[in-house]
This record gives sequence, C-alpha cells and structure tokens, in this order.
Amino acid sequence: MEGGHKNSGILLVSLVIIAGALPFCSSQATRRFQFNVEWKKVTRLCTTKQLLTVNGQYPGPTIAVHEGDRVEIKVKNRIAHNTTLHWHGLRQLRTGWADGPAYITQCPIRGGQSYTYKFTVIKQRGTLLWHAHYAWQRASVYGALIIYPRMPYPFSAQIQAEIPIILGEWWNGDPDEVEKIMMLTGAGPDSSNAYTINGMPGPLYPCSNRDTFIQTVEYGRTYMLRIINAALANELFFAIAKHKLTVVEVDAVYTKPFTTTSIMIAPGQTTTVLMTANQVPDSTGMFAMAARPYLTSVFPSNNSTTISFLRYKNARNRRGKPPSNLSSLKLYNLPAMEDTAFATKFSGNIKSLASPKYPCDVPKTIDKRVITTISLNLQDCPAKKTCLGFRGKKFFASMNNQSFVRPSISILESYYKNLTTTSFSSDFPEKPPNAFDYTGGDPLSQNMNTEFGTKLIVVPYGTNLEIVLQDTSFLNLENHPIHVHGHNFFIVGSGFGNFNKAKDPKRYNLVDPPERNTVAVPSGGWAAIRIKADNPGVWFIHCHLEQHTSWGLAAGFIVQNGQEPSQRLLPPPQDLPSC
Repeated sequence: MEGGHKNSGILLVSLVIIAGALPFCSSQATRRFQFNVEWKKVTRLCTTKQLLTVNGQYPGPTIAVHEGDRVEIKVKNRIAHNTTLHWHGLRQLRTGWADGPAYITQCPIRGGQSYTYKFTVIKQRGTLLWHAHYAWQRASVYGALIIYPRMPYPFSAQIQAEIPIILGEWWNGDPDEVEKIMMLTGAGPDSSNAYTINGMPGPLYPCSNRDTFIQTVEYGRTYMLRIINAALANELFFAIAKHKLTVVEVDAVYTKPFTTTSIMIAPGQTTTVLMTANQVPDSTGMFAMAARPYLTSVFPSNNSTTISFLRYKNARNRRGKPPSNLSSLKLYNLPAMEDTAFATKFSGNIKSLASPKYPCDVPKTIDKRVITTISLNLQDCPAKKTCLGFRGKKFFASMNNQSFVRPSISILESYYKNLTTTSFSSDFPEKPPNAFDYTGGDPLSQNMNTEFGTKLIVVPYGTNLEIVLQDTSFLNLENHPIHVHGHNFFIVGSGFGNFNKAKDPKRYNLVDPPERNTVAVPSGGWAAIRIKADNPGVWFIHCHLEQHTSWGLAAGFIVQNGQEPSQRLLPPPQDLPSC
C-alpha cells in the first residue's frame, strides 16, 4: 500500500497480519467500514499521476471480518465519475443489492453521493477480494477481503503470521482512457506498464528500486500467504525462490493440502498457501518472490516480471539488501510464460477438502445443462467508419454468439419491481446457435460477427444448473477466467478440445471437485461447472479479463424466488442509487 519505511533505498511495506490478531470467534458482530473513493497522487515507474483509490491507499484497505458477521460498508464517491464496488466471491445470500456490478444489481453511485453496502457473511471463510465494478476502475481500486472462521483452521501447522500478497497491474496512463479508445476504434487495448506485488513493481522496472515489497520472516517459522490476483488482464504464475508452497484453500474454500513449487492464479481467484522459512539464504539474506504472466493469447501483452523479496531476520553475516546485480538473479521455481503443462497440472491438483466438517455438496444430478461458447469476435466495421481492429474490423467477444450489452437501468431493480422493459430478455440460447469444430480449423475463415443484446438465463429456485464453458479458436485459443456472481460452483470436469456431452460427463469428478467462484477455462478446451441455484436475484457471469468483459464476453442469470420467506430476495435498501 502507499506508504511505508525507507531503508537502504528500498520501500518496505508491511501488510502482515499477526496470527491471533483477529482470533477465532463464535459470536456474531456488526462491522462497519468507511470507504472514500478518491484521487491520490502516486508515483511509480518515474511517473506521477492522480490514481483512483479508496481512502488514498493503493492497494486499498483490507476488510477483515468473521464468519457470520454483519457487514456495513459506506461508500462515499468523492470523484466526478460514477463508481460501484463489488465484494468478489461473497455469495450475498438474498442481498443482491450489495453485489455491486453496475447496471446489473444497482445503478452507479454518482459523484458526491453515498451508498452503504450491507450483507451478512454466511458459511464462508477464507481469502477473497473486493474491487471496483465500473468501467476499468478496478485497475487500482481493489483490496483484500479476509473472513476469519468460527473454528480453528483444518490443518495443524502453527502460523506465525498471515501475509496478504496482492498481485496487480500498473498503467502509466489512465486505464479508463485505454478502454474508451479500445471501444471507440475497435482495436485491442494497450498493455499495462508493470505488474505489482502489494502495489509495488519491484526493481526490474525503471525507477523502482525503492518501490519493492520486502517481507521479513524468521527461520523455521510457517507463514500463511493469502495470494490474490487483482490484475486487470492476465493470469499469473507466482513463486518464491527455493521455497515450497502448500495449498490449503482457494476462493475461500478449504482444499485437500498439496505441495507445489509455484501456483497459477487467474484474475479474480485467490489461493491461500502455507510457506515454511526453511532455506539458508546467501549473502543478501534474501529470496525473490516473483510473478509473471501465463500467456495463452496472440494479442500483445505485458510479458514482464515483478519481483519482491523475503528477508530472513537475524541471518548472520547477511547484508539484508536485495542483490545489486539483478541481471544474474535466478527466479527459481517460476514457470515459463507459456507453460500450459504446469498450469494444467496445478489446476488438476486442486480438490475440495470434503471432510465431515467441510463437506463437498456438489449436485450429483442436474435439472438443466447450458452449453455456451466463449469467443472473441471480429465485427464488420460500420459503413463510413474507420476501425483499427484486425483486417480493419472491430474486436468484440461473446457467449453463444451473444455479445452482452449492459442496459442503462438496474436489471435487478427492474426485475424486483416487475417493470415492463425491453432492456433485457430471458431467452439466452442454451446451446451454441451453430455446431462446428470449436477449437480446430482456421478461425479467420469463419464468420466471426456477433449479435448484441442483454439476454439472461432464468431458473427456478433450487435448480441444479450445469454450465459447460467451451473455448473457441476465433482469433486465437485462450484461457478465460469466468466469474459467477452470487454463487460458488463446482468444477466437475475440464479438458482440451471440444466438449462431448455423450462421453465427458462420464468422467466427471462428483466426489471432491474444487469449489470456486472463478474458473480458468483451459485454452483450447472446456470446463463444466455445477451450481446450486439457491440465491434469489440477478447475477452476472463474465470473463475476468477486463477487455473481454468490455467486448461483451458476459451473460447473466436470474434465480427466481422460492416458496419460503427465507428463499426470497430481500427488499431494496432505502439508499439504493438511482439511474
């Protein structure tokens, strides 16, 4: 975060949460936070600019609550532009009004106005994140959301401290302008200028020796790292030189522990790991922590690496400074940028804990299956216009050839009030409009125009819904992180090539599949997720690569009210913003 202590030309940033600082708690409480969305002058990479922040902090403040708490976050918009905030991964049971995506569950908070997000944390514990959900504001408006459990952790390791590791991106320019130019011209977006760890790019970037995150550890101690990918546009690899990581939780759900040398984490995902400081440092007393992109796209991308450091405390005869000659720095354990084999193996190792205390409640049967392509598209340029996309066309994206258009109203409010509107409809296609070899053939020889609209899936309360997400080769095969609002889901199957509905379901894992809120759909492949649709309201489904959402790679679904009062959406709050 912005601020810290200077030492030997390095900015030391402390985000440590000492174990026991928020003890395990069996009682419920109301926790209140004040968030001011405001500009702050920040310097990175020799560039000083006005950066959009919450409370002047970059990254934003950590929200720490307990399972079962009632949470109230009053957001004051102190800028001239609209804004909203989203509590990524929180289920928002019956409180969709607090979910945050603009024009889906609320109208934006206008400049000078306030809105209080109110929700209860129900049967969730672990690491999540919060971020802006308007335009590309989440490029800098984000932070950690930590939910402490009522019971002790389901592993025996003694935790010395808990350390948030928030991965992000930095633009020297204005990310909102990047989006505006992209949509106006039809071209691809400019890439970020750096990746960051806790807001710091690290010494591999220009003018960044002092903007380096350093975490002090003690030999023999075990630490919990709460790793969050808040980057706008890239899946990332993360590793610590010569140290092993034990994965114990993803997306605030406990997993069967497994040990790895590094992780792959998609935007919107979180991974909690245990790390024991058991290595002998060299003369610097330091070990590099590094993140670099997992590349699956042919589009221009930021292919740089951000590094920070572990510093061993009281290491004898150690300088306690990062190495001065970074050209010889070895980033042990960090995969190559195109290492799909590692990404696939890592994802395949993630299994739900599936214990008596933390069961895996995957739906064994389904009531509805939706098969949807997730595609990039190339739209013909309008007459008398100049487009700067490939072949003089415009880039878009779609699900089942429907490019999602956000309306100028709140879909949830319109649905709740049963307003007559043509702004959205309930006829999202439940299978691709045309069957073809989705991941093979020459993508540029096919018609890649899309249709535009706001079409939703509608299901009754309690529906066991399966959604098969199928990548396509339009423009290029690519890994897509798909996020579902309002629900966790179970990744019951995945693979490369085209989904085969006769064969692939026979190989599903219905015992201990990973439970998540964001799935990284394999490049050139598919993923099948199962959802228990037990949260009434309107919910957004979208790619968490922000340019793809802007292009329309999104959809929504409505879960109708159930019969019981406890199965119905609560009324809207009095301070709900209006459009």
